[in-house]
Amino acid sequence: MKNLLLASALALPLTATTAIAEAQTYVLDASHSQIVFSYDHLGYSTTYGMFSGFDGTIAFDQENPAASTVSVSFPVRSMLTGWEARFEHFMSGDFFAAADDEMVTFESTGIEITGETTALITGDLTLNGVTRSVVLDTVLNQVGDHPMEGRPWAGFDATTTLLRSDFNVGAFAPFVSDEVEVMISIEASAS
Repeated sequence: MKNLLLASALALPLTATTAIAEAQTYVLDASHSQIVFSYDHLGYSTTYGMFSGFDGTIAFDQENPAASTVSVSFPVRSMLTGWEARFEHFMSGDFFAAADDEMVTFESTGIEITGETTALITGDLTLNGVTRSVVLDTVLNQVGDHPMEGRPWAGFDATTTLLRSDFNVGAFAPFVSDEVEVMISIEASAS
């Protein structure tokens, strides 16, 4: 009986320590992270744009992914449209009228695990001075040691649909679709 009590007493601190696993901080790899968006243009074409080279961190808890957090930010003016005149039109008063330092931010507020490698990440997206809750349908592509960097690495893809009008950039809707499809692909390295 005495040995059983001693074994139980020794196991308690180990169990408590094991249950309090810390999330690993990952920093976005700006060279391998993109946000691609698309919208319908007058029914004639699907037009694409992209943001790349942005900053962010993920506090990723592999033992309890729902306890993870995501924080991303980037300048509105880092948008790539493939055509300078379109970029200037987007930055005009018709859409963003963005100052050089105006940022887009996303801060997660909750994560619902939906499968072994899938989750719904809810967060506050601030765009054009408006903050709205959005949900990212997310897939963990891979986590492990990077073959060239030799340290922990993680990759995720996510999708969502935004309404331009929710962020006061709904000019010309419905001719130019109010809905914007967003595809996100990121890599992040352990810091």
